[in-house]
Amino acid sequence: MFEKTISKKTVYQGPIFDIDVHKIEFPNGKKSSRDVVVHGPAVAIVARHENGKFLFINQFRKSQDRVCIEVTAGCCDDGEDNINSAKRELLEETGFTSNKIYSLGTIAPLIGYCTEKIEIFYAEISGKAGNTNFDSDEYIETFFMSEDEVDKKIKDNEIFDGKTLSAWMLYKLNFG
Repeated sequence: MFEKTISKKTVYQGPIFDIDVHKIEFPNGKKSSRDVVVHGPAVAIVARHENGKFLFINQFRKSQDRVCIEVTAGCCDDGEDNINSAKRELLEETGFTSNKIYSLGTIAPLIGYCTEKIEIFYAEISGKAGNTNFDSDEYIETFFMSEDEVDKKIKDNEIFDGKTLSAWMLYKLNFG
């Protein structure tokens, strides 16, 4: 099964993503169109402190019009490999550096209409947070939770961000 792209037109170009409209043809010859959000690679990090607690962030998300609980995450810079991006995002958003960091896998969070892929990492951290270096358009608060607290917040739908749910599942499957 395959959809052949007949033509493609970029209808929006932004600082984080573009939007392309593809004219496509199905194997049976029928034609249609697909709107595709073109987004570069990103990373997300489940970080566990030596005290056994997990590092999360609170960040206001305009699309949800509320503060959301999330794992640390961000876009990869041009030419930056994912593991270095994960280390950079962890430091920038939380002030922590990783003692050890492992890839848990890659997800496609919006597979129906977006090219973004997010590589999920597990990081071990220790000590106290150093200085942060948020992007100019970010305001983030960090906090720690026990594994049971995370599970409860997921069950109570207080954590509902897709990348965070996927990251937590991959952590549990690999280390839980």
